[in-house]
Amino acid sequence: MVQMKKFFEESENVEFSHYQSLQISPIHVHRSKAEHKHAIFILGQEIASVMAHDEFSGPGRTQVRMQELASRAVDEMMH
Repeated sequence: MVQMKKFFEESENVEFSHYQSLQISPIHVHRSKAEHKHAIFILGQEIASVMAHDEFSGPGRTQVRMQELASRAVDEMMH
């Protein structure tokens, strides 16, 4: 996913602001598994958003699902 992020940042000049605001990357081993899980779903949602033509396309549905999974990951972090 990080490679896809890098591709879109370089070729499409896209910023993944929500993912970047989390200030977590795969090399941050001191962060919890739940935090990494949440970050992955946020990044997945943002990548799908870039690829989606509308909410009913395959990437559009993926975007919605990633948002749902990110919300669940936040709930896990709180418990």
